[in-house]
Amino acid sequence: MVNQIPPILEVGGILISSDILTEHFCCDYEKCRGICCVEGDAGAPVTLDEIDAIEDSLDAVWPDLSASAQSVIDQQGVAYSDRDGDLVTSIVHGKDCVFTCYDGDNCLCALEKAFRCGKTRFQKPISCALYPIREKHFDGGLIGLNYHRWAVCADAVEKGKVLDLPVYRFLREPLIRRFGQQWYDELCEVASLFGL
Repeated sequence: MVNQIPPILEVGGILISSDILTEHFCCDYEKCRGICCVEGDAGAPVTLDEIDAIEDSLDAVWPDLSASAQSVIDQQGVAYSDRDGDLVTSIVHGKDCVFTCYDGDNCLCALEKAFRCGKTRFQKPISCALYPIREKHFDGGLIGLNYHRWAVCADAVEKGKVLDLPVYRFLREPLIRRFGQQWYDELCEVASLFGL
């Protein structure tokens, strides 16, 4: 008999929402066209180290950025503090990430594009790579991971269900990038205890 999964689990000192194990997700880029880069009311959460890496990558991505994005970066930099006091990438027109570039109707991340072309060593902010997982920091260094639901990702949820791909499996590589292989292996062991 499979054990009942609690709403919050602790894995390697990190709190995780059980939705990360039970919900399904797989980006369906052919349908969404990268809409998550241009919808919302704030940029992607970033760390001070990521801001430094982004600034080091600016020459490589600059030609792919729109004139509006270049202007925003010239005026306020690559990041700002949002209304909650969190550091986030700068945005254009109140919603588009400044690092959004376009290939026809498709939205691309200029940072990731440059990385894939070997022009920079910085891939993209970990918060982008981990989406739909959102990382929350608490007092005392405690970290919590939550599954974020967003209407623009409805096709990704549907595709994840069709493929029977839980969020934590879909995000294997970014989770390993952020927390390490050992932590991810422990997460998989916890999931297996609940038959997931």
